[in-house]
Amino acid sequence: MAPTKKGVLERLNAGEVVIGDGGFVFALEKRGYVKAGPWTPEAAATHPESVRQLHREFLRAGANVMQTFTFYASDDKLVNRGQKLAFTGQQINEAACDLAKEVANEGDALVAGGICQTPSYLSCKSESEVKAIFKKQVDVFVKKNVDFLIAEYFEHVEEAEWAVQVLKATGKPVAACLCIGPEGDLNSVSPGDCAVRLVKAGAQIVGVNCHFDPMTCVEAVRLMKEGVERAGLKAHYMCQPLAFHTPDCNRQGFIDLPEFPFGLEPRILTRWDMHKYAREAYKVGIRFIGGCCGFEPYHIRAVAEELAAERGILPPASEKHDLWGKGLEMHTKPWVRARSRRDYWETLKPASGRPDCPSMSHPEGWGVTKGHADLIQHAEATSAQEIQHLLQMQKKAKSSA
Repeated sequence: MAPTKKGVLERLNAGEVVIGDGGFVFALEKRGYVKAGPWTPEAAATHPESVRQLHREFLRAGANVMQTFTFYASDDKLVNRGQKLAFTGQQINEAACDLAKEVANEGDALVAGGICQTPSYLSCKSESEVKAIFKKQVDVFVKKNVDFLIAEYFEHVEEAEWAVQVLKATGKPVAACLCIGPEGDLNSVSPGDCAVRLVKAGAQIVGVNCHFDPMTCVEAVRLMKEGVERAGLKAHYMCQPLAFHTPDCNRQGFIDLPEFPFGLEPRILTRWDMHKYAREAYKVGIRFIGGCCGFEPYHIRAVAEELAAERGILPPASEKHDLWGKGLEMHTKPWVRARSRRDYWETLKPASGRPDCPSMSHPEGWGVTKGHADLIQHAEATSAQEIQHLLQMQKKAKSSA
């Protein structure tokens, strides 16, 4: 009989570092398994080998949480904007749980069932209707007996509270992440107040994921921690940011950038940036450290390597990788051999190789959120007339920027 793995709260209570995995929808879109736009996870059912392999690469890189590939796997999202799939949300969620559990059992990893924001909330459906959508997904996670639950990628703390309340009823440990920066959620609720509301709703782990770069997210979690401590409450903290630099983003994050989603590669963080992120997150008191969109396995490996002393282990993916490029000492070219040192990579300012590109972009924030007509859920495909309306709105937004 296999030994029982320590749970996520047991690890965090002991002061251990828990390393999450990276971003599945972006990684699998680049590999040809996810459609940009819907960002739904039907690949768990249609191409399970692709999901299994990515889980395995993150595990090998040092992650000890395998989050189910269930992002946007609610039934309302699966039919939004005219998308038609051969699989139900239940089938996709069940397949995703099986894949995550299979790979987690290959190492000392836990399985986290994940839910996220819904089109129904943005369409102003009632609390009971939105909670019923969450409950349908959570029933699968309970059936599959995942180790803990994550409510992630919420722009509005109110919807995140509803999600936490549904997850908490299962009796399993609950983590909750908002996709916010230091300015707070889309209704201007501060990070500190957001965190207090999530903890009171029943989350034992709170933090942020997606929408912003690592240092912005670490700052947002720091503000969350301050708010929780001011309120006399206790929680653990997590951070799963983008792998893109976003200094020019506003409250909505990288979705407003004109490069989203197909032109973000010039913004990608290097592995050395990830070392800095891991160290800064640890210093702030964050002990659940992972990644979201743009994070590839080598990014997670960098996080695991930076915190190897604290964890007491290097990931298997380090077998062929010398920290700080020491292996470059074996390179043929002498100028490359000269780069085999930490101070070179820590101080490098990488060039983009694009002479006419600006260092910053102008985000396209239209100021629309819950209840706006253009966010109301549609089961029909977007019409040509609607596209023309959106182009007019885009033109108006750019002229007033």
